Amino acid sequence: MSYRLTLAAAAAAWLAACGGGHRGPVSAAQPALRSIVAERVSTPVERRLDGVIEAVNQGTVAAQTAGRVEAILYDVNDFVPAGAVIVRLRAAEQRAGLSQARASLQEAAAREADAQTRYQRIADMYERKVVPKATLDEAAVNKASAVAHLEAARAALQSAEEGVAYTEVRAPYAGVVTRRLVQVGETVSPGTPLMSGLSLQYLRVAVDVPQSIVAQVRRIRQGAVYVEGRRIEATRVTVFPEASAPSNTFRARLELPENAADLYPGMFVKVGFVTGEAQRILVPQEALLERSEITAVYVIGPDGRAALRQVRLGDRFGERLEIISGVSPGERVALDPLAAGKSLTAAADGAGGHS
Repeated sequence: MSYRLTLAAAAAAWLAACGGGHRGPVSAAQPALRSIVAERVSTPVERRLDGVIEAVNQGTVAAQTAGRVEAILYDVNDFVPAGAVIVRLRAAEQRAGLSQARASLQEAAAREADAQTRYQRIADMYERKVVPKATLDEAAVNKASAVAHLEAARAALQSAEEGVAYTEVRAPYAGVVTRRLVQVGETVSPGTPLMSGLSLQYLRVAVDVPQSIVAQVRRIRQGAVYVEGRRIEATRVTVFPEASAPSNTFRARLELPENAADLYPGMFVKVGFVTGEAQRILVPQEALLERSEITAVYVIGPDGRAALRQVRLGDRFGERLEIISGVSPGERVALDPLAAGKSLTAAADGAGGHS
């Protein structure tokens, strides 16, 4: 028995299991099968390399004021919304400073208002030639001094308010906590690391590009990440301007789309850099028949009959797959393997019924 007959028998057995093995009378007129003409199309040529996922936003939050840690509101692996309080410091000293700054501002405002009133009164008296010029100059100096003290009091109040705000350490962006660096009760000072985290919203891939292809990568600037059968196009490709001395490779970064699912910092992935173009035969995924170890398509001959033919697959391009062997340019490929298999079975039954 030939290999083609073996494929046909396997397909017929599968159709029979699906209820497609019809044995009754068949009309001589079979409906036309949906199909496409296999043609070579221009597709990108890629060079596959190993890369590592990185978080674009990652870092360590540090204290901006001195105090004792009063509460830690998030721990490792917790998701933190942007702006949420993650660590709270004891704020008694800062609040006392804030109260003093507010009182100083009230005093400065009162003195500035009094200096303004006094200056206006003396200016009116000077216009009437009641007081000398020296008295007016003294009032002007007092007014300017009061205004300066008021501005200083306002700045001191703003600083005191920021000092109180610094006792509530907030997340700079939404992300996940990776390390907690302090404990409740510890005394911290400005610059003390408190908590580390990273954002999974924006990710990128770091990869070392060989010198042999860096010119093409730099010119074309197109790439994709392959993970678990998915192809994720990079939104931007950046190639560093200098090579690493030990390996003579160039560092490159591929920015990924926002919220790329199932990707985490530290993962190894395959990265494909576009280095040129090639002609390939592509067929839609729906045209493939995959059962057990058989990967085949139905090729429609000039007489309109479908024949099962095994194929060897290459790379995936969206919803289309590359056919390396098994189909030649110009041949028609059925888009519905189930309908093509039924037509083949029906034709065989009709031939058997007329023998």
